Amino acid sequence: MVRLAGWLGVMVVSTALPAVAGDWPQWRGPGGQGHASGTGYPLTWSETENIVWKTPLPGRGWSSPVIADGKIWMTTAREIPCTPEETKVRLKGNTGDQPLTLLSGVQLHAQCVDAVTGRLVHDIELFVIKDPQWIHQQNSYASPTPVLDGGRLYAHFGTFGTACVDTATATVVWRNQDIQLMHENGPGSTPVVWKDKVIFHADGSDTQRIVALETATGQVAWITKRSGALHENPQLQKSYGTPLVLERDGQPVVFSTGADWIYGYDPASGRELWRRAFGELGFSLSARPVEGHGLVFFSTGFMKPVLQAVRCAAAGEPELVWTAGKNVPTIPSPLVVGQQVFFVGDQAMATSLQALTGEECYRERLGGNFNASPVVADDRIYVSSREGRTFVLASGSEFKKLAENSLEGQQWASMAACDGAFFIRTDTALYRVQQ
Repeated sequence: MVRLAGWLGVMVVSTALPAVAGDWPQWRGPGGQGHASGTGYPLTWSETENIVWKTPLPGRGWSSPVIADGKIWMTTAREIPCTPEETKVRLKGNTGDQPLTLLSGVQLHAQCVDAVTGRLVHDIELFVIKDPQWIHQQNSYASPTPVLDGGRLYAHFGTFGTACVDTATATVVWRNQDIQLMHENGPGSTPVVWKDKVIFHADGSDTQRIVALETATGQVAWITKRSGALHENPQLQKSYGTPLVLERDGQPVVFSTGADWIYGYDPASGRELWRRAFGELGFSLSARPVEGHGLVFFSTGFMKPVLQAVRCAAAGEPELVWTAGKNVPTIPSPLVVGQQVFFVGDQAMATSLQALTGEECYRERLGGNFNASPVVADDRIYVSSREGRTFVLASGSEFKKLAENSLEGQQWASMAACDGAFFIRTDTALYRVQQ
């Protein structure tokens, strides 16, 4: 058990701990699959147990921590509220019926915390936005997770812009605000870096595209319009998915889920390689696809979410292998663990299916509400609820709850994991959790 030596805004340990050697460079870690390397991760923790440090974070953001070279990076937003009169004016033109947050202005920042000490070492202003689009009350203006690659941080805020930061000097290399769209509920799509491209979705109610920027300059490398036919209602055309780059037949393929369709693209040119319709209405999805056993698994999003397993080649329409429709998440991503696919629905039902057939292994209620995607570490599944509880489950085909841990505040972000340590972001603080 870690003993706490003091509290000066940051908890510090009395026994020196090694620097974090491993990296967690993107949302859901290396490969984007939610798998942590290393061993020795804690089974239990609380505000007074196995906490190395706790650092309060200024601003508000749901982006998940990313880690490289002993530094933890996130994005955040400093919000300037609207007056009641401004709110009435700003709501004109809204065609939806969601509970919204409206601001007079927002400052978008990149933050860096030292992994050993917990000290906030950088808080870099990237964009200042006046009269920003509204967002859903459950969203934030800094929800997309940034990406670390080659000594640079690529921070994405949807229609509000994308910026590149030199992590050694903490200076902004470039900014791009060319890609405009109406999110309706705010930004949510996280970018991915492939070679010299930053690739992200731009699926709004007004336009639906996938975009690549040059990593060196931030200039647009390519833009590809979604080709699949969509529902006539603009509110059902938007989406918040994150791409996944995989190799098929010796060729890299961007697996990309938008409203009603999954697409395959060439990451170098943006050329559409194939597409497949969900077969039913699906939009506003946030879950990221995962791969295992030669299949790709993904959720179709809102209305009636379905988990689909498809077998894909570099060319030709993917083959649908199986589907599952019970308690499928719209927001948390699935996780492939051994021979099973695991997921937690937005309303707390944990489900394990056989990856090759979709046959149900178990379905058990955990309790709470879930936005964060699960992580597997030490052959255990960790999944956190918005209420600040992290459930630890045994991997495998039988349900077994090993522990239930609580921290103060809400957990909207997915945890990061390196070298036996978890880095957990709540709505107010960042924790290093370690034995």
